[in-house]
Amino acid sequence: MRFRRGQWMAATVAAAMSAASMAAAGDVREPEGVVELFTSQGCNSCPPADAVLEDLMRSGKLVTLGYHVDYWDYLGWKDTLASADNTERQKSYARSFGIRSVYTPQAVLNGRAHVNGAKRRSVVEALEEMRRKGEGMSVRLKVTRVDDSVMIDAEGSPDGEGNAHLVLVYFDAVRPVEIERGENKGRSVNYVNPVTDIQTAGMWHGKPVRFELPLSEIEKKKGGCAVLLQVVSKDGLPGPILGAAIISRP
Repeated sequence: MRFRRGQWMAATVAAAMSAASMAAAGDVREPEGVVELFTSQGCNSCPPADAVLEDLMRSGKLVTLGYHVDYWDYLGWKDTLASADNTERQKSYARSFGIRSVYTPQAVLNGRAHVNGAKRRSVVEALEEMRRKGEGMSVRLKVTRVDDSVMIDAEGSPDGEGNAHLVLVYFDAVRPVEIERGENKGRSVNYVNPVTDIQTAGMWHGKPVRFELPLSEIEKKKGGCAVLLQVVSKDGLPGPILGAAIISRP
């Protein structure tokens, strides 16, 4: 579903988790890539993409995140998981990619490219091509617990150079939703890893570095937490993701 200028004007006017799914999210030790799906409960093209995201999550090879956007709420159903921050992240990616409009379902891969999130083959092939070109996870992140802290150790780059933000993305593992109105009326959908908050926790400058986070900050959130080492432009736009990890619950 494509979002154009006239629809934007109309839009502006207008804890139950699955233990199995949480385990699947936490089992990602050294992910091969990151899939960020921009989706909406009000978009009739999105349920197939939501199913693809769940399938990719269960593979245990990827960090998978579902960003619910709010610009389709005017179609008759307000997305119960959407946030303005999620919408802003997608719009920032659009500016970074040089595309004129945002759309759902959009899968952003490793912060480098975007494809239709409902097309599993396109997602997988694009990730494989990135790995072949050295555009996968090039900086290893290791997560450990020490007393009341979470330690995140980031390796250095091969040449000791580079700059990236350490981004924390909090999510719920599974949220079952009964959609009562709108384009998906009558559907029951399990939304995996829906994003609830995004924070920047530090900077990486190409050298090995350890970040320390209070365990209490992680545990007070309802679900899990993904760690992304992401290049950000001087204009604040998100770019390539160099490394990723999951902070899983004990």
